[in-house]
Amino acid sequence: MTNEYHLPGIRVAERRIAVPLDWSGGTAAAGTIELLVRELVDPDRARDDLPLLAFLQGGPGGANPRPLRRDGWIDEALRDYRVVLVDQRGTGGSTPLEAVDVAGLDAAAGADLLALHRADSIVRDLEHVRETLYGGRRWATLGQSYGGFLTLTYLSTAPEALTACYVCGGIPGTPPRAAEVYARTFDRAAAKTAELYRRFPEDAEAIARIADRLAEGDVTLPDGDVLTVRRFQSLGIDLGMKPGHERLHWLVEKAFARPGRLSEAFLADVQSLSSSAGNPLFWTLQESIYGDPSSGPTAWAAQAERDRRPEFDEDRRPLLFTGEMAFPWMFDEVRLLRGFRDAVHALAGRDAWTPLYDLDRLAANDVPLAAAVYFDDMYVDAGLQLDTMSRIGNAQSWVTNEFEHDGIGSGRTFTRLRELVRDRGGEKR
Repeated sequence: MTNEYHLPGIRVAERRIAVPLDWSGGTAAAGTIELLVRELVDPDRARDDLPLLAFLQGGPGGANPRPLRRDGWIDEALRDYRVVLVDQRGTGGSTPLEAVDVAGLDAAAGADLLALHRADSIVRDLEHVRETLYGGRRWATLGQSYGGFLTLTYLSTAPEALTACYVCGGIPGTPPRAAEVYARTFDRAAAKTAELYRRFPEDAEAIARIADRLAEGDVTLPDGDVLTVRRFQSLGIDLGMKPGHERLHWLVEKAFARPGRLSEAFLADVQSLSSSAGNPLFWTLQESIYGDPSSGPTAWAAQAERDRRPEFDEDRRPLLFTGEMAFPWMFDEVRLLRGFRDAVHALAGRDAWTPLYDLDRLAANDVPLAAAVYFDDMYVDAGLQLDTMSRIGNAQSWVTNEFEHDGIGSGRTFTRLRELVRDRGGEKR
């Protein structure tokens, strides 16, 4: 059954499709899950034979955007494409994977379930959607952040499905090495924190006061979680987005209702920003995206790197914020993540990973690939991206410091990537 409706400038059609939870068939009792497939098209072109563009959302564990109007990259795409948004397994309108689904399993079974939500399964899902709902028509892809990781898995496994691939801030290092990622991104987090203090000098003292108060150990969030200094530091993940410094500055401004008493508004906002309520798989699967047969266990690589960097200690001033880094304490301190704790520890110790990338196939790639590499990217290191791109066939990089990691929102990034592909002969047909 198709559910159809209109948004300003967009005609929307929604369908649901069943896919195996375990594409390998290795889990006999796994059964099926549902995927939500949302199609967007210009209302005036709804009957036209338009090329397809599948959007690959960032994450891991990210649901597709829910557009309110026609703007940004969606506006650009709807001029020429029929846009397909498939909520990745475990997210959004697809069958969700939540802590309650994992908490009742033993650690090994929970880790197995989480591993079924990696890129290889997601690409199999996309292929089933393409073949079942679109008659096997080839499509282009646009990947944001983790969507670029999915892109390379797609190019490694089913390049014949693709007419072109566009990526914004999301080319992984290959072969993936979690330790190498965090060795670079901690430096980025420190630099972004320094930028915050340069732009808002008074925030260094204000943030120190907040941290000193939290260090007393008796500040609780509205849901009852104790707000620790390290959880407060994790709010630095927003510093990699264009308005992130401003948002953190305004949050700090309202921290204290009275001397020594943190305001209810501040605590409510911190809970919203750090509870993982809308996206529990983001932290749960964070290091597993680097799992590879050649690299062994990810072994809490971000925590290991942090332990080597005393400048990130909770009692150091000025306080440094962390970024896109999952830590084991999150699964003790954050209420909505606790049900994942045993499974995610088992996942961190896993060394038997399914491969996500075929480096020989990527080297021989002939599908046009254009990637925006953000020079100051806090999450996906530009150096690693460029190294990988140099070893992929028919690939072009556009390096820019005009945007942060969320540059796709401007619409201009997708336009530029399309120009790169068009100038080299265009999409395959």
